[in-house]
Amino acid sequence: MSEPRIVFMPHGNLQYSQLAPDQRGWVIDKSYERLFDLVRDKDWKVAFEASGFTVDTIAELRPAVMKKLKDLVQAGQIEPIASPYTHIMLSNIDPVIGLHSLRTGREAWERHTGVAPSVGWNPECSWASYIPEIYKEAGFEAMVMDGDSFFLSFPEIRKAAGLQYDVRGHSNKGKLCHVEEYIKDKPELLRFLTNPSVAPNGLKLISRSDMMANPMLWYLMGATEGVREQPIQPEEIRDILTKWKDRIAQTGSFIMPFAEDAEYIGTTAYFYVKQFGLAKFFEPHDESVGRFEEMLQMACDLGYTLSTPSEIIANSESILENPAVESMENGIAWHGGTAKAWANTLYARVLDPVCNAVFSGLKAIADRLGIHVDDPADKEVQEILKRLTASYVSDARWPPDPTSPGRFNVQEALDDLFAANAGIEALMSARGLDKEKSLYSPSLMKTQIEAITDELMAMPYFGEKADK
Repeated sequence: MSEPRIVFMPHGNLQYSQLAPDQRGWVIDKSYERLFDLVRDKDWKVAFEASGFTVDTIAELRPAVMKKLKDLVQAGQIEPIASPYTHIMLSNIDPVIGLHSLRTGREAWERHTGVAPSVGWNPECSWASYIPEIYKEAGFEAMVMDGDSFFLSFPEIRKAAGLQYDVRGHSNKGKLCHVEEYIKDKPELLRFLTNPSVAPNGLKLISRSDMMANPMLWYLMGATEGVREQPIQPEEIRDILTKWKDRIAQTGSFIMPFAEDAEYIGTTAYFYVKQFGLAKFFEPHDESVGRFEEMLQMACDLGYTLSTPSEIIANSESILENPAVESMENGIAWHGGTAKAWANTLYARVLDPVCNAVFSGLKAIADRLGIHVDDPADKEVQEILKRLTASYVSDARWPPDPTSPGRFNVQEALDDLFAANAGIEALMSARGLDKEKSLYSPSLMKTQIEAITDELMAMPYFGEKADK
């Protein structure tokens, strides 16, 4: 057997909840640039995913860092992985919006690196039946998906994990170890983590899993916080890699152990909020850069070949038929959680009806004009749709009580909603529809956006001085 392959895929999101806009350049410096330098200096291969917004922001704020990324993409050391332009929960949003954002996210990568990614990432791994369809229609050949969600579509595995989905829950990461316990001696299941598969529509699928990613994340953070007596040690990571190397030998050709936030390489990102509910976010964490390097070097020392998703597909002798993806529940997400949890926070319940009303108005106007709302040829409509999509950003809706997004995350979504409404008003005037207020009333909608702005901005937000 040839050497087993291994894929590491950090993913970047500069619209991150609790990441203040004036810190975005700092995150590029502390995290992304150091990752790119490491890959360049060690002559390694990784995948790097980023939203179109993140790619554009890197280019705008740190053009020298974008040059490094472009050079690594051109050299084949980094495979670019695209996602929606805005970090949105695709299964919570009309697929027309999702498809538009996937296309524009992919275009951002091509604009800045000269490469249109063939592999896509689904933010938070939210799921609905149309997810494979819109990825394929957007031009992707493959998608990185959540292996844990796939396994939990089997009732017997979910029962063994003791997991019940609930839209009020954040995640069930602690129970996913029971999934590994169940499948460890079942090669007919393990093979879906160690081989690519293909959905019924022809979209190829590569799976990541918290079985490996979660302990690796804790290793990067070096955290205990009362959960462990001591931080995860290098030997524990070595044991994970060794164990899965044996499983690869029996069932396939690769693993994808790490598809986690790139911001954890160089900063604490969102770790302490997510794990412990602490108002501690995006602090410097230089040690995690060295620990990420140690993990990749350890994989190389154990005989793994660092690879990219496209290389996995190209070199796999077996690509499995995967009709079981049609049994995955509408509204689930990674970490054993649900995408619908994002739609059930207080912020989403206030924002989403207004976003949906603006979208309905835009569609009505497009219909009257005899055009499709996602017609790439109509640049004016496309710009409105882009601003409207930005108002659906997931990080203005997450996390739920007792924590929250940053006030600035919510304000940015509101700003985009105002801009989309103003764009519709200008469109109606330019196309001779300004008197047809029965189609859509921009002035009335503006008051509705103002009303929810007052409501949302009057709320207390986690991490502000009143909480300390």
